[in-house]
Order: sequence, then structure tokens, then C-alpha cells
Amino acid sequence: MEGTIWAFLPAVIAIVLALITKQVYVSLFLGIFVGAMMYAGGDPLKALFTLYQVMSEKVGGNTTIIVFLVVLGILVVLLQKSGGAKAYGDWAGKKIHSKGSALAATAGLGCLIFVDDYFNCLTVGSVMRPVTDKFKISRTKLAYIIDATAAPVCIIAPISSWAAAVAGELDGDGLMVFISTIPFNVYALLTLVMVFTLCFLKFDFGKMKKNEMIAETTGDVFAGVTEDAESSEEVKSNPKGKVRHLIIPVLVLIACCIGGMIYTGFFYNWDTGLIDTELQSANVIEAFSNCDAGMSLAIGSTVALVIISLYYMLAKVVSFKEITSSFTDGFKAMVPAILILTFAWSISGIMGAKGGYLDAQAFVEANLANSNFPQFLFPAIFFILAGGIAFATGTSWGTFGVLVPIAVTILGGSGTLTIMTVSATLGGAVFGDHISPISDTTILASAGAQCNHVEHVNTQLPYAGLVAVIAALAYVVGGLCTTLGNVVSCLIMWAAALALFAGAVFVIKMTNKKAAE
Repeated sequence: MEGTIWAFLPAVIAIVLALITKQVYVSLFLGIFVGAMMYAGGDPLKALFTLYQVMSEKVGGNTTIIVFLVVLGILVVLLQKSGGAKAYGDWAGKKIHSKGSALAATAGLGCLIFVDDYFNCLTVGSVMRPVTDKFKISRTKLAYIIDATAAPVCIIAPISSWAAAVAGELDGDGLMVFISTIPFNVYALLTLVMVFTLCFLKFDFGKMKKNEMIAETTGDVFAGVTEDAESSEEVKSNPKGKVRHLIIPVLVLIACCIGGMIYTGFFYNWDTGLIDTELQSANVIEAFSNCDAGMSLAIGSTVALVIISLYYMLAKVVSFKEITSSFTDGFKAMVPAILILTFAWSISGIMGAKGGYLDAQAFVEANLANSNFPQFLFPAIFFILAGGIAFATGTSWGTFGVLVPIAVTILGGSGTLTIMTVSATLGGAVFGDHISPISDTTILASAGAQCNHVEHVNTQLPYAGLVAVIAALAYVVGGLCTTLGNVVSCLIMWAAALALFAGAVFVIKMTNKKAAE
């Protein structure tokens, strides 16, 4: 079954079971086991061996990400203990006087934290939960805002772990090519337009509308769905905490993570996987292209943890004993996310999203290489393919790792059609990642908002789906105009996208108005 469409069966089983049973851990494990059974030819003992072999490979290969998550968990606990998070929440509560402003402030904070989606999800959720709860905003709405300003922001930020990952998949000056794709990334940019439109025009639809009505009328921000909600014990805050005890640590963490990217970009040896001080990139931009994102974030967050701990002790808002106890508290807070991520990475591994085992990558490459579609449809086709693969595998990085080289090989050069297709692939990968219940970012958005994970997936799907349909149609229009050059084709594509979006918003608001009457 290697290299065939059956390679996607484990993900289909895991996703369907998760949506039906709402038991994410069990569903993911069963999906992995089915994949292992397929690879082992039905031998259960060999399947178990394969399952744990894949799991050990994935956990080992992502150790730096796990370290980064644990350090983030510790930092989130420290932010709460210092009183900085509470002080910011109290300050925001005084400055923010409406539900729309609370949502906009949450989205704005999400856009400011652009270095990494993991850091974004956990920090924004921790800081803004008290504010959104005050204005009776459902946790699923908070999770959507967090998720929609995580990956979509990172994929259009030149200084981020995502930019570094994409640049590594492109030949030549990878980072400059990545920057050229940003204006064409309809899904990511239109998602941000969607978020702020929801904030200021105050409308919802689908299951999200129902949850918002429950939260508004009863004050139940969980909308009655608390089973399997990610939660943590209330941390005692220092009443002397100030807003600066949140702002300064966040800035330190961002600076250290960027510094980590520059450091590993200058000295990281991709052949050995080790730091080699004899290597050196030509400049900072090249360093960002060459960096190892996981290693950078692990190093940067660790250095930041030391600096922030010293800062808190000198400011006398957190004692040394409280700092050491935060290590276990932070790790415990991250256990659910790490467990699901381990399963999500493993299911991607058994499917062979990057080759090996069931080798889904070979199936994708073989079928795309033999396609006879008109070239103007390639941006839309790659957008849809990337969305489907990312949804099934739960990994956007794995998806564009497979599809971007194929797009460049098929279309060649660096013309408008190639740039638009690469951008569509990146946007499609973010879309699939955005709606997949086995995606790490989706999981962490649920954890950040402390809401039921499957409920977050169900309420987010219509919002992300609407933007994705508009993006796919816009890419068809854009594909027809690529001969006019980058600027003109981009403007025409965006004119089509915004016109479709405005029409969709008008229809939804009119439908809601009629329903209210």
C-alpha cells in the first residue's frame, strides 16, 4: 500500500473518529496503529514495533520543539505568578469597553507575536482569557482568534520560524523568494481581514453564533461544552505585579528567539545537525534562511527563561523558590499538548508525509508530475491539494516541504505564475493546518483558550472554509492574469478576493437579520 492513496487512510480514520467520539487521544492512537498494521502487512506484533519506532523517531526529531514548549509552559506560569498577566488583564479591562474592542485587542496581540505560532497560541490565550471572559466571549471564539492570528501571521512574517522553514525549501535566495510570495498569500491575509471584520462588524454564523449567544445570555463561556477542555490549576498572582512584568518578558522572549535564529543560521551545519562555529552565513538575511527553527526556539527560549527569572527576582515579584516550582507546573501544563503533538507527528510519520513507511509523498509527486491541467489553474490546484494534504497529515511544514519543490520543478524559474503557485501552496498548507484536528497549531490554540478541542475545530471550520473558497476562486482569476506581471496580476486577484468577501459578508449579515426578525 506504499505510495498509493491508501497512505492517507490512517489520517482519515483518526479525524473521523475524533469528530465522532470527541476522544482525540484514542482516535489518533488508533489511526497510527491502523497505519502500522498496513505497513506490517497485518502482523499485530510487527505493527506495534513499527508504531513505537515511528513514535520514537518523531519525538527524537522534534526534541527541540518539545523543549521549547516546556520552556513556554514555564514562562507562562512565571508571567502569571509575577502578576504581570493579571495586571495587563486589569489594565486592558479598564481600557477596553466593548466586546468588539476585546476581540480586536486579542487579534492585535496575536499579530504582534509573529516569531512563532506555538508561542503565539499560548501567550495570547494566557493573557487575554480574563479579558474575553469579562465580556462574555465564548472560549471557541477566543480559540478561533488565537488560531487565525498564529500560522496566518507567521507565514507572512519574514522574521519567523515559518519563514525560515519555507526559505529552506526554496533554491537560491530562499528568504527573498519567500518575501515575494507574501502579497499573493490570499488565504493568510484574507484570514486577518476576516478576523478584524468579525471584531468590528459584530457578526457570527454557524455553530460559533450559537456558542456566542449562549455565552452572551448565560455567561457560560464554554457554551455547555467542557468535556476534555484543556485547563490548568489557577496560579496565585503577585498583587504587586505591573504591566511591565508582562511586556518586558515578552519582548525579551521575542528578541532571544530572533537572536537564536540568527545564531543557528550563522553556525548551524545541516550535514551534521550540530553547531559549527567555523561556518558562517554571508549576512543576517542568509542566516535566517539557513537557521534551524526548532533549535533556534529552544536556545532562544532557554536564554530568555534565565534572563526573565533574574529580572523577576531583582524586581522582587517572584522568588527563587517560586521559579523552581514553576518548572514542574509549566511542564504539567504542557503535557496534554505534548501528548497530542506526539500522536500527530507519529501519524504524519507513518503516512510518510515526507517519504518513508506508507509514502504518501510518492503518491502526491507521481500524480502531480503526470497532470495535464492548464497552467493558469496551477495556483488554485496547488492551494486545494495543499489544504487537503495538510488537513489529512496535520502538518503545514510537511505539506509545503512536499509540494513547493514540485511546483518549482513543474513551472520552473521565478516568474509570476511560479511565485503565485508557491504562495498558493503556502496558503493552502496553512488552511489545512488551520482546520485539521490533528494539527499542532490547532491543538495549541485549544490549549491557549482552554476550550474543548473538537468544539474548536467544529466552530472554526465554517470561518476558515469561507476564506478558503474565496482564496481558491481568486487564484483562478490571478492565474489568468499572470502574463500581466506581478503587480497587475496581484491587484486583479485581490480585487476579485475582496469583492467576493464583501459579498459573502453582506449575505451573512442579511441572513442573520432575517433570522432575528
